Order: sequence, then structure tokens, then C-alpha cells
Amino acid sequence: MWILAALTTSIGFGVNNTIFKWSGTKNLSKVQIQFFFYFMAFLLTLCYGSVSSRFHPSLLSIFLGSFIGILNANGNIQMSQAFEKGPASLTSPLIAANTIIPIICAAFIFKEQINGIQWIGIICMLCAVFVIQYTPKHHTNTNYLAWMLRILLSILSFGILGILMKTTSYLHLHSLDVLVSMYGGGCLYLGINMLITREKIAFPEIKTGTIIGIISVIGYSCYFYALNKGLGGIVFPIVSLNCLVVVLAGCYIYKESLRSYQVAGIVAALIGIVLTKI
Repeated sequence: MWILAALTTSIGFGVNNTIFKWSGTKNLSKVQIQFFFYFMAFLLTLCYGSVSSRFHPSLLSIFLGSFIGILNANGNIQMSQAFEKGPASLTSPLIAANTIIPIICAAFIFKEQINGIQWIGIICMLCAVFVIQYTPKHHTNTNYLAWMLRILLSILSFGILGILMKTTSYLHLHSLDVLVSMYGGGCLYLGINMLITREKIAFPEIKTGTIIGIISVIGYSCYFYALNKGLGGIVFPIVSLNCLVVVLAGCYIYKESLRSYQVAGIVAALIGIVLTKI
């Protein structure tokens, strides 16, 4: 069941990343979209928690949740700036390496028991993430120092985020308490960012952010469930396969063609998922 929850998270994140990709073609502000998706998700989770009387935050859940939200928002911002400063063909696969950080921590810090066949499955999925996102294009105007800095900050943000999410389940913090704090912290961080950059609010960003926020609540709820019930070392690579959804959506929406190595990556991902169930 927890593997199904992880797959649901992967699909949800993939759909959201596809919407982000579409917003780029419409020149919509990614910071504004993120702000409104955090704001909508914050309202939804807070209202649900209040009505159901399940929201009982502690100082620890507020701190960890807010930190997770800020890391996620910052990771997305750094990733967007990395795409602007360097080759997209290398940016996506390099940032995808963040998955290795929480996997190692899950195995050595949280002492999760992962057998040899499952490790082969994890490696298959990680290889698939690199291969599927790679696009052999050249970029001549690369500011390598700024590009690598943005990539490093993005990897650290997403990597630490994964560790903290596993930590919340290890400490038995209620997922709703963490979710509300996560969206609240991210919303505050992005709101300050918008004030500093003096972004002008526009309706298309509000509408797009609202849709992403609803999908995000479903995705992260499944994410926390998967981490609470399953092995983080398997959950993290499954969730990272959201790039597969983006690639397949690109084929359908933008009529992009799959390259032979991407097909091989898809097959490797499916094999990896099967092996982690053994």
C-alpha cells in the first residue's frame, strides 16, 4: 500500500512539474505560482485540521515543517535559476542526485533494512532518473561558477528536505501538523521573496498556483504516509521518478519524441519498482 502511495506522490509531483513546464512557455512567474500554491495548500490543510480537530501542532512540528517548506521553495527557485545559467541537459540529472542523500541516511542513520534485490531496484530507478532527464544539447553561454552554485544549493535543499521528512516520521510527528507548518513556512518565505523582488500579482499565476496547491496536498499526504509505513530508501527513488511523468506528458502535449535511451530508462524504472517489492 505504501508503494502505491509513493507512486501516487510521484504522479502528483510529475503533474505539477508538467504544469510548471507549461507555465514557462506562457512566461508566468514561477515565484508567484509557488506562493499561491503554498497559500492555497496552507488554507486547505489548516481548514481540514481545524474542522476535523486533528491539528495539534508542537514547537518541533512547526519548526521542522516550516524548515521543510522553506527548503522546498528555495530548492525550486535555485533549480529555476540553474536552468537559466547553464545547460538544461546536465542541470536536471545533476539535481536529481539529491535523492542519494536521503537514501544513504535512511540506510545508515535510520537503520532501515534493505535487501540486495531491493538495492538493485533502487540503483535501477536512480539510473533511470539520470537517463530519462538527459538531453544532449549544447549551451555556449554558461556561467559555470554561478551554475554550479545554484545546482549545489538545489541539491542540498532537496536532499536535506528528504532527511527531515524521514525524521518527522521517525519522531512520530503527525503528518497534518507538519504539512500545515510546511505550507505556512514556505508561503511566508515566498511572500518575503516577492516583496523584495516587488513582483506584481497576476490572475493567471493565482489560478495556476491554486491548481498546483490542491495536487500538492494530495501528493505530500501520500508522501508522508509512504514514509511512515514504508522504507525511505525505496520511497525516495520512487518519488524521484516524477520526471517520467513530465517526459510522457511532453510527448502527449508538445508532441516530443522519446529517444531510445529514454525508453531504456523507462524500462529500468519499471524493473526497479518491481524489484523493490520483492
